[in-house]
Amino acid sequence: MVDVLAHESELLGLVKEYLDFAEFEDTLKTFLKECKIKGKPLSKSTCGSLRDPKSLKFQRDLLAAFDSGDQKVFFRLWEEHIPRPIRDGDSLAQKLEFYLHIHFAIYLLKHSAGRPDKEDLDERISYFKTFLETKGAALSQTTEFLPFYALPFVPNPMAHPSFKELFQDSWTSELKLKLEKFLALMFKASNTPKLLTLYKENGQSNKDVLQQLHQQLVEAERRSMTYLKRYNRIQADYHNLIGVTAELVDSLEATVSGKMITPEYLQSVCVRLFSNQMRQSLAHSVDFTRPGTASTMLRASLAPVKLKDVPLLPSLDYEKLKKDLILGSDRLKAFLLQALRWRLTTSHPGEQRETVLQAYISNDLLDCHSHSQRSVLQLLQSKSEVVRQYTARLINAFASLAEGRRYLAQSTKVLRMLEERLKEEDKDVITRENVLGALQKFSLRRPLQTAMIQDGLIFWLIDILKEPDCLSDYTLEYSVALLMNLCLRSAGKNMCAKVAGLVLKVLSDLLGHENHEIQPYVNGALYSILSIPSIREEARAMGMEDILRCFIKEGNAEMIRQIEFIIKQLNAEELLDGVLESDDDEDEDDEEDHDTMEADLDKDELIQPQLGELSGEKLLTTEYLGAGRSSQFSPDGPAYQKWLPPVPAKHPHSSLQWGQTCCS
Repeated sequence: MVDVLAHESELLGLVKEYLDFAEFEDTLKTFLKECKIKGKPLSKSTCGSLRDPKSLKFQRDLLAAFDSGDQKVFFRLWEEHIPRPIRDGDSLAQKLEFYLHIHFAIYLLKHSAGRPDKEDLDERISYFKTFLETKGAALSQTTEFLPFYALPFVPNPMAHPSFKELFQDSWTSELKLKLEKFLALMFKASNTPKLLTLYKENGQSNKDVLQQLHQQLVEAERRSMTYLKRYNRIQADYHNLIGVTAELVDSLEATVSGKMITPEYLQSVCVRLFSNQMRQSLAHSVDFTRPGTASTMLRASLAPVKLKDVPLLPSLDYEKLKKDLILGSDRLKAFLLQALRWRLTTSHPGEQRETVLQAYISNDLLDCHSHSQRSVLQLLQSKSEVVRQYTARLINAFASLAEGRRYLAQSTKVLRMLEERLKEEDKDVITRENVLGALQKFSLRRPLQTAMIQDGLIFWLIDILKEPDCLSDYTLEYSVALLMNLCLRSAGKNMCAKVAGLVLKVLSDLLGHENHEIQPYVNGALYSILSIPSIREEARAMGMEDILRCFIKEGNAEMIRQIEFIIKQLNAEELLDGVLESDDDEDEDDEEDHDTMEADLDKDELIQPQLGELSGEKLLTTEYLGAGRSSQFSPDGPAYQKWLPPVPAKHPHSSLQWGQTCCS
C-alpha cells in the first residue's frame, strides 16, 4: 500500500494521459472530477495536452496542397515535417510517397479543361522521372509498382489499360484517405502514452515477434521448395548432359585408331566432365587409350543403383479397393487415395514405378472407362474437402507420367470434371493447385488443348492472373504455363484477341513479377499472341514496346534476348501474319516421354493415422493384398515433345523456338 501511495500521483497521470490519447472525453472529465473530490494529485509531467496546434496546421496545409495539385508546396511540407527515418525506412511511407508522386505527375491531365500547359506538364513528368531514378528506385523490384516505371514514357497514359484506374476519381479519393490515415497515425504515434509503452514492453510485443518468426518459417519452407525444384532441374540437366557426352565420347574413341585425336587430349576432355573431387583419381586410374573406357565410365555415373536391387511391390485386390473408394467412409477413402498416390510418388523410377502405373491402368483404377453412375472419378465432387483434395492429388500424380496422361486422355470426361472442379473450388488451395497441375500436363495433348480452348479456359486463367500476388507459387507457375501452351495454338490466339487489351495488361504486369520462374512462359505467351494483327495493333496503342524496353534494363541475358524477339514480333509487317494458322490442322499430339514426380504432390498432408489405424503401403498390403493381373494398357498415339514443367522452370522445348520468328 505504501508503494502505491508513493507512486499514486504518477500512476493517475498515466491514466489521464491515456484517456486523453484515446479520446475518452466523458470518462476523462469524470476521472478528473473524482480525483479532485478525493484530493488525489496528478503528476504534472504527464498532464500536458497531446494535441499540437502546429501539427494540425501542417496537416491542413498538406491536404490543401494535395487538393490543389501544388506539387512544390506539398513536398516541401512533406520533407519538413515527416522525419527522414520514416520517409526512408518505413515501407508504408515509401509506398504512399510513390503514389503521391503519381498523383502530382498526372494532376494536369486529370484536371485541365482543355490541353494542359505543356511546360508545366513536362516539368511534372521530369520531376517524377527524377524521383523514379533516385528514391523511387527502391521499389523497382516490387510487382505492385513496376508498371508505373513506364508511365513517363507512355505518350497517352489516359488511354493505356495499365493506367486507366489512375484517372478515375475513386483512385484520388482513396489516395487522400490513405494520406489522412497516415498523418493521423504518425502524429498519434509520436505522442504514444507511457501506459501503452509500458504495456507493450511487458510482453505484448512478443506476439509480433512470434508472428514474424512464423512468417520467416513459412518463407524458409517456400525457399526450401524452390531450391528443391532447382536441384531436380539441375540433376535432370546433368543426366542429359552425361548421356549426350557419352555418345560423343563413343564417336571420339572411334577415331583413336586413326590417330586423329591423341589419347592425352581425349583424357583431358573426359576428366573435365567429372567433379573436382573425382578428377585426380580418374586421371591417374583410368586408361583412356582403351576403347569404350570413357563412355562406360560416363554411363556408369548415370546409374549407381542397379534396377535388380529394387523389388517390385505386391499386387493388390483392385475390385475391393474400388468398392471401398466408392462406398467406404470419407476417412477410409482419404487414406486409400493417399496410399495409392504414395505408391506412385515414392516408387523408384524405372521398372518398379512402371509396374505400379500399369497395374493402376489395366485395372482402370480411376474408372475412366466406366459408365457407372458411381465411379472413383466422381470423388472429385465429394462433399468432403479432404477426399476432393486427395482425389485431385492422385490424378495429378497420374498426369505427371506420360503413360498416365495417355490413360486419362482417352476421353474428355476427365478433362470436363477437372475444369468443373477448377472453377468451383474456392475453399481449398491445394485442391485447385493439383487440378491446375493436371490440366497443364493435359495441355501437352492436342485434342485436350482444343477442348480447353473451346471451353473458355483462357478467360478463366486471365481472370485469376489479374491478381498474381494472391496466388501460391504453384498456382501462378502452372497457370502461366497452361496459358502459354494454349496460346501456342491459333485457336487460342484468336480467343485472346477477343479480350486483347486485358490479356496484354495481365501479361505486361506479370513480366515484372518477383517470381522469375514464370518469365519464360510470359514471354512465350506474348510472343505467340503478337502474331495476330489486332493484338499487335492493341499492343502498339498501349505503348507495349516502351514497357518491354523497361524490362531490358533489369533482365539477364536470356531474358533480354527473349524480349528483343517479342519487340521484333511486335513490329512485324502484317503481310507476314497467318503462317501458323495450319497448326490447328495437325493431327499429332505434342506429347513427350518426360516423367517427373514433383515434391508438391505430397506436401501438407491433411490426415494422420491415429493409434492402431493403418495408412500408406501398410494399409494396402494388409487389407487389399491380391493376386494381381499383368495385362498391359498401352493405347496408340505418337509421342511429340512439347512442354511439361512438373517443376516449371525453363522455357518449354516446344514449337515455339526463341531465335525464330513466327514467320520462319
